[in-house]
Amino acid sequence: MNRFCFFAGCLLAGFIGMLGGPEPVDAAKSFETCADINDDALRLRCYDEAAGRKPKQTDSSDAAVTQSEAQQAPVAGSGVSVLSRMWQIDDESRRRRFAIMPHRQNYILPYTYNFNQEKATYEKANPGTEVQDAESKFQLSVKMKLWEDILGTKMDLWAAYTQVSLWQVYNTEFSSPFRETNYEPELLLTYPTNIDLWGLKSRFIQVGINHQSNGRGEPLSRSWNRFTFNFGFERDLFNLILKTWARIPEKGSKDDNPDITSYLGYGEIWASTIWGKYHLGLMFRNNLRFDENRSALQFEVSFPLLEHLNGYVQYFAGYGESLIDYNHFTNRIGLGVMVKDW
Repeated sequence: MNRFCFFAGCLLAGFIGMLGGPEPVDAAKSFETCADINDDALRLRCYDEAAGRKPKQTDSSDAAVTQSEAQQAPVAGSGVSVLSRMWQIDDESRRRRFAIMPHRQNYILPYTYNFNQEKATYEKANPGTEVQDAESKFQLSVKMKLWEDILGTKMDLWAAYTQVSLWQVYNTEFSSPFRETNYEPELLLTYPTNIDLWGLKSRFIQVGINHQSNGRGEPLSRSWNRFTFNFGFERDLFNLILKTWARIPEKGSKDDNPDITSYLGYGEIWASTIWGKYHLGLMFRNNLRFDENRSALQFEVSFPLLEHLNGYVQYFAGYGESLIDYNHFTNRIGLGVMVKDW
């Protein structure tokens, strides 16, 4: 596991290191890069600024950005902040309240293969069932702003919901059961920041409360509650989100997974950038324990496919991909599509 942690740390460092500093952008390169932007409003703004024109402010109601679309970063010099659009931080990105928007990635992976599938837990609870290594995975994630400019400040209150399912769709002999579904509602207070820190610009801080469970009875029940503290940074085409949490204690008899922080730790890092037409994303977390060190890494690539769909490849290795497998090392790769610009 220490080798895995070392490898993951090197990969994360290399991922950040490949960004380098901002390169000078000539007009031809700017126009060429603008053509690769999928969002109509951002593409028009990019063309205007590449031509030296001050862009007309567009209706920000058409500018919803997800955590995954933070990978669709602006071209250097365009002045468009992806994290600002994602959380409506700046005045030009403000939208109406109670509008449903994408939160994290919304994707479906029709085919995934787990090289280290944990079968015993599910099969023991469902006698006669055999779990397959191949299954589908999909995620639905939305958010809504409930309260804007709280007490005359720039602080906003958001409600968000994320659902992830693992579906044994190819296991027709046993009626293609859903092996696991995780439900994750949360409330988030978001406050904008604008601080230069170690070459990055701090864009927001968040404080929230998060519940995650799988809605199952014993012996498959898994759940936990957390206070969350998130920090968003950016630099040109690079976005970095640091997520930390503190578990809310539960009574021993009601705690389905008392050792979950031993596997998932107390935080994770999400980094994303754009490389040509490819959007690259990386998640890394570690429990920061030397005696029983455990980590998780997720690497994802998306690329243009159709007007509102990107091709999407996801690789996960480590602990905590789902609650049922939180204490089991998962090694999964999947191929599918990700919804964008909705």
